Amino acid sequence: MALPTNSLIVFFSPSVDVIQSCFKETKASLKAGHKVDVKGLLSLYEASFLVVEGEDELDEAREFVVEHLGNLRRSNSLRNPLLAEQIDHALELPLHWRIPRMHTRWFIDHYARKEDYIPALLEFAILDFNLVQSIYKEELQEMSRWWRSLDLVCDDLHFIRDRLVENYLLAAGFSFLPELGRCRTANTKMNCFMATIDDVYDIYGTLEELELFTDAVKEWKIAESKELPHYMKIILVTLFNTIEDIAHTYYKEKGLDVLSCLKQVWVDLCKSYMVEARWYYTGYTPTFDEYLENAWISSCGVSGLTVSYCLGQDFRADSFRDLEFYRDTVQHSCTLFRFHNDLATSRAEIKRGDTPKSIECYMKEKNVSERIAREGIASLMRKYWKKLNGERIAAAKFNVSFGKTLMDMPRTAQFFYQHGDGYGLQHMKNSDRVISLLFEPI
Repeated sequence: MALPTNSLIVFFSPSVDVIQSCFKETKASLKAGHKVDVKGLLSLYEASFLVVEGEDELDEAREFVVEHLGNLRRSNSLRNPLLAEQIDHALELPLHWRIPRMHTRWFIDHYARKEDYIPALLEFAILDFNLVQSIYKEELQEMSRWWRSLDLVCDDLHFIRDRLVENYLLAAGFSFLPELGRCRTANTKMNCFMATIDDVYDIYGTLEELELFTDAVKEWKIAESKELPHYMKIILVTLFNTIEDIAHTYYKEKGLDVLSCLKQVWVDLCKSYMVEARWYYTGYTPTFDEYLENAWISSCGVSGLTVSYCLGQDFRADSFRDLEFYRDTVQHSCTLFRFHNDLATSRAEIKRGDTPKSIECYMKEKNVSERIAREGIASLMRKYWKKLNGERIAAAKFNVSFGKTLMDMPRTAQFFYQHGDGYGLQHMKNSDRVISLLFEPI
């Protein structure tokens, strides 16, 4: 019995009984020496990543399939090179963990090489991809003009990471549909400021200055910043103006005042940054739970999700009251985002004297090596995905669009940090993927 393959599996969640039945039939068939249904194995593999908490027995099914597909590839027994390529693609990363646009690009290229492809379907797929990409290009040009107009990359702010393309792609990763341009541009602006302010807390500000900076954000008043150094005042002025402009523009379009929500994002974020700064200046290594309780906010994922929720197409006047309902789901999504970031950047950040990350906290608390800590966090990530899958099912009946964004947040982190620090450092592989998504049409 074969489950849906390719991109369909992302939208179809089979019951645990169906997956178990497939697993038992497949295992029995292989033991009997029957010819293996490779496409069925691939479907079973993809479906195993859609399970929720309490379905841990299906981990066995995934491990079994991974082992068998790996044996097939090592034996070079597959005569179909496209099928072999599909196996490699799946084992590298399941569909459920991939950002949709990146997989779309890969699948179009893959489908075009099939002997039985449908020309009209391929033509429409290419047309759709290129049209959406052209929208991204226009938005990125608009963001480039905005970023240059702020003139923040100057002598007073020489430390600013000029990562506009990465900040835009980060926003597009979890708001990729063409009609979500408002969310993409707003989140791009938020991301630019988050990278800047993160460096202020991590590297440049003294503890006293950071306390004053945090208080100024809490009060949302420039007057509170009079004792701050000049570069911090510049950041606050441009931050306040940008956030208020985003809220004002949205109010004119939809008649909904989201400014208080956007302000709270920055209050919570700066408070979480402040917690980490105190840990750093006092030399304190938090427990693993202490770290996670703060890190899911400092990951910046909350800000992206809040903007996507408040500026999304489904947002209405009565949607404000539902925001708290999503807290657990948001926390799971942002924790996964943080784990991906930590696994890729922890060594470099500790080397430069940053605060301890999840890996270091885990190592100290469990008294284990870095390798064991990384394995432990990878296991936790699979558990958090199960939590997120379960919460997503409940959240979907309230806001389908936002529920999808909750899943795309950790997928975007996976994309950026799969091969190292794809945000802070320039990698050839990541650069190639950015070009194929944003600049190079099919």
